[in-house]
Amino acid sequence: MSEAAILAITGPTAVGKSAVAEKVALALGTSVISADAMQVYRGMDIGTAKVPAAERRVPLELVDVAEPLDAYSAALYQRDARALIDAALSVGHAAVLCGGTGLYLRAALDDMRFPSGEVGDEDRDRYQRLVAKIGGDGLHALLIERDPKSAAVIHPHNVRRCIRALEMADRGISYAEQSSGFSHPKPWYPARYFALTMNRARLYQRIDRRVDAMVSAGLVDEVRGLMDAGAAPALTARQAIGYKEIIDALEGRGSFDEAIELIKRRSRRYAKRQLSWCRGDERMIWLDMDELTVDDAAERVLTVAGA
Repeated sequence: MSEAAILAITGPTAVGKSAVAEKVALALGTSVISADAMQVYRGMDIGTAKVPAAERRVPLELVDVAEPLDAYSAALYQRDARALIDAALSVGHAAVLCGGTGLYLRAALDDMRFPSGEVGDEDRDRYQRLVAKIGGDGLHALLIERDPKSAAVIHPHNVRRCIRALEMADRGISYAEQSSGFSHPKPWYPARYFALTMNRARLYQRIDRRVDAMVSAGLVDEVRGLMDAGAAPALTARQAIGYKEIIDALEGRGSFDEAIELIKRRSRRYAKRQLSWCRGDERMIWLDMDELTVDDAAERVLTVAGA
């Protein structure tokens, strides 16, 4: 194993990341650390394309660590992922991260600082109560007073980001200054990054087939179960592609056929954004899955890692 014992495997949804990462981890005798913002939630299995527990050949970490009503964040992921990475390195094992949530990968592997408060803390509760009183525009106006540079890069209707910027301002941190450094990240760990890609038309076909397979596997029943458990109003379910559309259909805001087509369209758009994020990081080593099998791709990763 070379000096870079941390391997990050990323790319767009449905490109085959999980299969490649599992092969790599199996060869290295280690686990896979998920870097997916939705797979952390219990009960959100089909719609997040979790590898079923019975089919996993290596341990899959940081899945099923929170309830859908919980507020899991990039800051919490940073804490949990780094603990797993450090534990693996301490016994001479490689750390293999796999997922398409770029913010989570950056949080774990780059020098990113977050406000100490989390959702549910007094600071955040205070700002959320303030939003109820003065609205999103009023909150943005407050940010203009407190930190005009950050206000200039945050849309007035992005309440969550305004709150985050205000929390950071409370601690003397500028959201604008931190976000400007995202394009030139400073590594926290020495790591190798691999981005999987393929022909856009083929990728979109794979996405559409995956959505159809999710529906056949019981996605609607999974969402209905979350609703019955009281998770429908939660921000988590509302922002997850594949869940919010089915919730709308179950609540009478459109048909299931419309919901399925919307899931496919939004998933394709998300894949496009994921690819753009990967292209913005010059550290990526690209693996063309039109030319490589899963075994070939895993072998390339292992070769670069010196395994």
